[in-house]
Amino acid sequence: MENRLIASSSPHIRADESVNKIMRDVVIALLPATLAGVYFFRMGAVKVILAAVIAAVLTEAAIQKICKKPVTINDWSAVVTGLLLAFNVPASAPWWIPVIGSIFAIAIVKQVFGGLGHNFMNPALAARAMLLASWPVQMTAWVKPGVDAVSTATTLGMLKEGTGEVLPSLGDLIIGNVGGCIGETSALLLIIGGIYLVYRGVITPRIPVIYIGTVAVLMLIFGGFDITYMLTHVFAGGLMIGAIYMATDYASSPVTPKGQIIFALGCGILTAVIRKFGGYPEGVSYSILVMNVVAPLIDKYTSPRVFGEVK
Repeated sequence: MENRLIASSSPHIRADESVNKIMRDVVIALLPATLAGVYFFRMGAVKVILAAVIAAVLTEAAIQKICKKPVTINDWSAVVTGLLLAFNVPASAPWWIPVIGSIFAIAIVKQVFGGLGHNFMNPALAARAMLLASWPVQMTAWVKPGVDAVSTATTLGMLKEGTGEVLPSLGDLIIGNVGGCIGETSALLLIIGGIYLVYRGVITPRIPVIYIGTVAVLMLIFGGFDITYMLTHVFAGGLMIGAIYMATDYASSPVTPKGQIIFALGCGILTAVIRKFGGYPEGVSYSILVMNVVAPLIDKYTSPRVFGEVK
């Protein structure tokens, strides 16, 4: 009985997409922001990106070899995980931080649960949460763009602490000429990459638009209808990379359209509430992780009823 065939009604449509093709498109979409990270943070960014990607690929190959499974590092999924993790690490971090993060993401969050498609939360975000809890000093050592690596607070940190420092202009926020994680800085290039993914049919705009829109509306209300305050929260921090590249993870987000709307609303509400009322200036990572956990429940109650089903 455990091997019984589960059939669904026709018509069935065979798609041309493959894991290799989808992941390669994600890497292409992330390339502009990757180059911007290297431009703004120089060799620090190169070191973190290479360490994260190499560690992710080697960990995936080693575990699959040990478990006598086919080695699938040529499907680009480990590269995507390593790249997304590097985007969530400051350029000043020592090389072993992204290495440990990638090993954790691939070995614990991905392979322990069965590999690609079986992870219940985004591996890169789970690794970031682990690194932040374990090495908070190294994970929050932000530097300004440029060769001098001068320490600075993030824009959201300045807003949260109310230090009186002059905030970066909206232009700098959109281009990415601000301190922060390597991939969180250039909102413009992350959006361009997202448009490419929508054009290629890799993602739909449903989750990113609702997620970002929810944060925008709530921060507009929380900020007393201050447009600049709202736009700062939209373009600063990890909202763009989280909404476009991580909340849309196939394995850890709902599959039904209605479920995706609920998921995105939840991510947006949690992010805004954490940023405004929490003790931490950023809320994207934990918001998506929380909604990853409840995604199966959302799918359960939003899946269309099977035709002819009697309850």
